[in-house]
Amino acid sequence: MPSMKFANIMLENNPRAIAYPGMYCKADQPVVLDDETGNWTMLRSGVFDFTTYFNALSVAKLLTYTIATGFSLHLELRGAACEVQQTMGDAFAAHSIAVEGTVRQMPASEAWQSADLPIRVESGMVIVGFSIATQGRVEIRNSYYGVQYDGELRDVELMLSTTTFKKESYIINNVQQVRQHILESGDEIARHFHMVVIDNGRTLDAQGLSGDGVRVIPNENVGGAGGFTRGMLTAMEQSPQATNVLLMDDDVAVSPESIKRTYNLLRLLNDDYSESMISGAMLNYEIAEDQWEDIGYMTPQGTFSACKPPLRVTKFEDLVYNETFVPTRTMRENMYAAWWYCCIPISVIRRNGLPLPVFVRCDDAEYGIRCKTRFITMNGLCIWHLSFFERYNAAVERYQTTRNTMIAQAVCDMAPGSDFMHELKNNVRLELKKFGYENAELCLDAFEDFLKGPEFISAPGVAEKTFMAANRSKEQLVDFDALQRQADADPDLAGFDVHKVDRQLIDGNKPRTIPQRVVDLITNNGQRYVKSEGEGYAVIPMQGWLYPAGVIRGKKKLVVMDWYHRTGTIRAKDPDRYKQIMKRYQRDLRYYKANIDRLKAEYVAARPTLTSVGYWKRYLKMD
Repeated sequence: MPSMKFANIMLENNPRAIAYPGMYCKADQPVVLDDETGNWTMLRSGVFDFTTYFNALSVAKLLTYTIATGFSLHLELRGAACEVQQTMGDAFAAHSIAVEGTVRQMPASEAWQSADLPIRVESGMVIVGFSIATQGRVEIRNSYYGVQYDGELRDVELMLSTTTFKKESYIINNVQQVRQHILESGDEIARHFHMVVIDNGRTLDAQGLSGDGVRVIPNENVGGAGGFTRGMLTAMEQSPQATNVLLMDDDVAVSPESIKRTYNLLRLLNDDYSESMISGAMLNYEIAEDQWEDIGYMTPQGTFSACKPPLRVTKFEDLVYNETFVPTRTMRENMYAAWWYCCIPISVIRRNGLPLPVFVRCDDAEYGIRCKTRFITMNGLCIWHLSFFERYNAAVERYQTTRNTMIAQAVCDMAPGSDFMHELKNNVRLELKKFGYENAELCLDAFEDFLKGPEFISAPGVAEKTFMAANRSKEQLVDFDALQRQADADPDLAGFDVHKVDRQLIDGNKPRTIPQRVVDLITNNGQRYVKSEGEGYAVIPMQGWLYPAGVIRGKKKLVVMDWYHRTGTIRAKDPDRYKQIMKRYQRDLRYYKANIDRLKAEYVAARPTLTSVGYWKRYLKMD
């Protein structure tokens, strides 16, 4: 039966791997890289367990998704005598379990010796791996898992498309990684792989970076939606035509091995999963072992959410959970794969059309829900991304998200069970309770732009102009020194000292009694019916979705702080402005109720145009 190399045994030499070695190998002795030979060395006598996030094999998923029939392990070792044993994890395993009868003794040798071991797969096994018990120094190189298969491998032409806007350092590093480890690797993928960089900022040296399988395309500033659409169009028109396009964010770190495994997985897919989207996980750029999301869904409340809880991929039980998790029915009906790492078949794009021209936010969610494909995830397929907590931007969360979710639902019936009007109401009230008047008005700006209908958003240049306007209109933060000067000049903030503030104070809250909750609800923190001027101040976090209700109640001023970026601002209670915003909101609601049926019909009628190749080529000025 034929076989193919599927996944290299992976060890890396970078700050991420040094800080979190348990993602690669768990051991009671060091594993170090020999800079001269490029080989890895298990330094002393010990037990080295490779049943990890990157080096365990996802046999249960491979047997489900692919034409795989069996598996093997190829090792190349030299040095002291050692003992190799297969390991595995089932649904309830909290640590790797040795598989009886799979021990292979490797004698001491100064020359390289190879071992090809069959992998035993039994009912209930979720992942398999191996451990090496050494009697001294042992080197390892060129080791990998093989997959035996029944049938024909698929012909795959894979394009990696990344969209960037002035993130030069990330992009240049990722291009170098792709060149060195994929295009110059000599592996099968090197002959069937291209990378395009859609440069929305036009700041890259397109000529200098292009060549040898990489192409940099200067583009209009059309946001992530426009950039990724340009990548899709390029993949559809390249020669040979791509079969799959892998969309990847710019501000990420990626291991080339993840891309290689994605390519190999595509070649092996069975008919049932041949048109699935492959969704890579988002791991935390700063805490590399933490997984935030690999599949998301739109909640009934109208918010984006990860299907899985946060996981720590150095914990064995989380590795197994990551593989065995089954989304609920509600999740399955509204699931999507985010475009930080999402591989889409070109056939799916041709059948479902291109994304909506919404600039940023919700483009990937809408597209995944619209296409209604199956989704494939797997340990070892991932990128590292700055967490959204550290990237909060009111122009994105209050303007883009509000407007784009409404547009997507109206155009393509995205998440029909999600109540985006409830989310609008909740966000407006939340911002008003925290005296975030500029950000509450951003929500209404977004709502009113949705109410203008599809002709407004479809016009070239509008998406960028509205986003830039939202960035100008959002609450502006200043650095801590400027914040302190503002506080010193404000008698209501007497005694405030930014140097005495810590995260415990910023992130803290206080309990409220039931009567206090009722009063806060009725008065919106003293701004309607029974109005109060308030007294004193409180320090609260900047992130819009947080609601420190006990801290803010009854206050006159709020010091809002983004501790991560060392910025902040001072908010003052203003019942008159609150009244103006609520009056505007009620006016918008009346217009919505009177015109929503007409608007929905117009948005639905616009779908064939907005998602067409012809429209997008004109929009991107490709004609």
